Amino acid sequence: MIQLRGIGKTYLMGSNQLVALADVNLDIAPNEYVALIGPSGSGKSTMMNLLGCLDLPTAGTYALDGEAVAGLGEDQLARVRNRKIGFIFQSYYLMPRTTIADNVAQPLIYRGIAPAMRRERANAALARVGLEARVLHKPNELSGGQRQRVAIARALVGRPNVLLADEPTGNLDSKTAREIMDVFGDLHREGMTIIIVTHDPAIAAYCHRVIRLHDGRIVEDRRQAA
Repeated sequence: MIQLRGIGKTYLMGSNQLVALADVNLDIAPNEYVALIGPSGSGKSTMMNLLGCLDLPTAGTYALDGEAVAGLGEDQLARVRNRKIGFIFQSYYLMPRTTIADNVAQPLIYRGIAPAMRRERANAALARVGLEARVLHKPNELSGGQRQRVAIARALVGRPNVLLADEPTGNLDSKTAREIMDVFGDLHREGMTIIIVTHDPAIAAYCHRVIRLHDGRIVEDRRQAA
């Protein structure tokens, strides 16, 4: 599903160079459940941006589902993001004045899918995360955990190859965080490939593989019991 070879990312800071990632090699197979963990400054946010085709490496190659993406232009990267990657963020990024069904359907607009099909697929995605009774509610009528479920449904509606979640429980209390991680567990059992970016070992413990970054390099890659 994902293949990184010799990936590097360097930023120019005035006359200085900041090496965010250096010589990263990584394979992630379909239906893996992976935690990408590390402290602030370890390179995990840069790695997330590269995996999600939000940024390009300065060295190395990246293939997603067999497609080389490291050399693509902005329009091509946008197409890959829309069709192959479902994003889930800590802050939800929901549109406050529209229903949760319309929020979930939003990615399908860019594919030119007809309104009736958008509604059908949005309702199905909301049912998948247990919110079928809330389709006409607005985000401010929901709890934080419910809003994160909406964000998960929005990520699922495009039927992506990979779910990429950035600190998905960071704004939630521990009980609600467990409920959200249970949703991810269910999705993994249904066959979804999931990558969770986190600094929290307790969240990483839910995943079946833990990849630890430090100073822009992978320093640990271990599998753990489901």
